Amino acid sequence: MSENTMTPFRLMSLPVTVALVLAIAACSKSPEAEPAKAPAAEADHVESGKDAPAEGAEDHAEEGGEHAEEGEEGKEGGAALVKMDEAALKAAGITLQTLQPSSLSEELRAPGEVVDSAYGTTLITPRVASLVVRRHAKLGDEVRAGAPLATLASVDVSDAQADLRIAEQEWRRVSALGREAVAGRRINEAKIAVDRARAKAQAYGLPGTSSGSVNGQFTLTAPHAGRITEDEFIVGERIEPGKALFRLVDESTVWVDAKLPSGSVSRIEAGSPATIVVGGTRIAGKVLRSAHRTSEATRSASIRVEVPNKDDRLHGGDFVEVYFEAASTGNADNSAATQIAVPTDALVQLEGETVVFRRNVDGALEPVPVRAGEVIGDRTVIREGLKAGDTVVVAGAFAVKSQMLKAQLGEGHGH
Repeated sequence: MSENTMTPFRLMSLPVTVALVLAIAACSKSPEAEPAKAPAAEADHVESGKDAPAEGAEDHAEEGGEHAEEGEEGKEGGAALVKMDEAALKAAGITLQTLQPSSLSEELRAPGEVVDSAYGTTLITPRVASLVVRRHAKLGDEVRAGAPLATLASVDVSDAQADLRIAEQEWRRVSALGREAVAGRRINEAKIAVDRARAKAQAYGLPGTSSGSVNGQFTLTAPHAGRITEDEFIVGERIEPGKALFRLVDESTVWVDAKLPSGSVSRIEAGSPATIVVGGTRIAGKVLRSAHRTSEATRSASIRVEVPNKDDRLHGGDFVEVYFEAASTGNADNSAATQIAVPTDALVQLEGETVVFRRNVDGALEPVPVRAGEVIGDRTVIREGLKAGDTVVVAGAFAVKSQMLKAQLGEGHGH
């Protein structure tokens, strides 16, 4: 195509292009186009308005559902219960007990010393100056009543034996003659003489009748059964009257003298029970009396306890521990007759609260928050939270707590 022919074509195309541009501009400025857009915008606004609440409601609904689920899980986790049969309870060392109002007593602990019971102790002594001829018993021997302990000899005893022998012979002679042959005065004198000789012999520890011997020897015997705990003498030793050759103790019953602060003595009554602990063994005893005098040096008083010594565990001089039951000093509004108490070991801490595990109507163990009162001995008074008739865990509470925590972790809260 030639250059002349292309020029008119270019000239003709320019006006067409300008016309199209002007037309488009006119359309964009047309007032009728804006109202057309308004409904569309308004529709968009309405449509978006409808969608917005729907999305918000859906979001809230989902959040509410999540909160609801979390609330149910939390509730189940917080109230996780433990249900175990009797075999499982026994295997875990868990003990249940039904609560009843009880009169509590406080257990007071005191050091004590074993002493021989004065009511079962005898000092074996000669009543006249004498020499030890022979020993029949030694330290530690357990002897029966009437058993020979030692033989002694004394000039005074020989005189007494001779006097008794002569007096008995004279009494037998005048008695055989009778009042027809012998004056009454002579008979009376003979009777008085034999009585006097017998009394003298008995005062020396001899039998009331002559043995036929006047060698001055006599034997000391055991007045009752018991054990020889002292025998400080040797054969051939001269023994003065009143010197103890043997100490004979009936150890079937012993005494324990316990020391308590003077302020606590008044709470211990005569006849009340006491417990003696020696070598891990507990022995029941009874309070004989409380002291009526306080030591000026220690400001303590002594309480005497009588203890049966069946297995010969206690011996004079042993140190032991003594536990007394003393009446509670609680307030009058909380009388001992209406107290509910549990072993102190039954109380555990769970989620910041002091709880006791109680068996509910379904047989499961549930934690019950309680308000604890004073501790008396090994028990704690419960002010609020439990009542008489409740069955609670009195031993193995920590095992129950462990099972409960495991149950909560099993709900999915493994953190």
